[in-house]
Amino acid sequence: MRKQDDADQRAKALQAARQMGVNLMTLDHTTAQRDVDRIVAGTTGDLRNKLGTQAKQLLDQLAKTGAKSSVSEVDAAVVSMDGDSAEVIVSLNGTVTNAKVKQGAPRAYRYQMDLTRDGDRWLVSELEVVP
Repeated sequence: MRKQDDADQRAKALQAARQMGVNLMTLDHTTAQRDVDRIVAGTTGDLRNKLGTQAKQLLDQLAKTGAKSSVSEVDAAVVSMDGDSAEVIVSLNGTVTNAKVKQGAPRAYRYQMDLTRDGDRWLVSELEVVP
């Protein structure tokens, strides 16, 4: 049973990281507050506090530029996992549009995420863009 629980938790951590990647790259100036709230809801600890304090800047930037981004591809892999913590790399491809780039520009991002298990949920506790 332990092996199955480990596999289940690994799948849950992987899915939480994938979803965070999608959330980070699915932003729209018309739904910005909801988008930011969704991102913050998937975080914990210092990262949650940091994002909370930076939210207004992001909202202002989205409104000013009329930006919208969407995801076309997501891939993720667990780097390491130990009990209630996991490290996951998430790779995303998508398109960003704004007032100046109406046809959209392709964008690729890779994130390294540290996740912490909180009950039956996995939340992102650290987030870093990696080359």
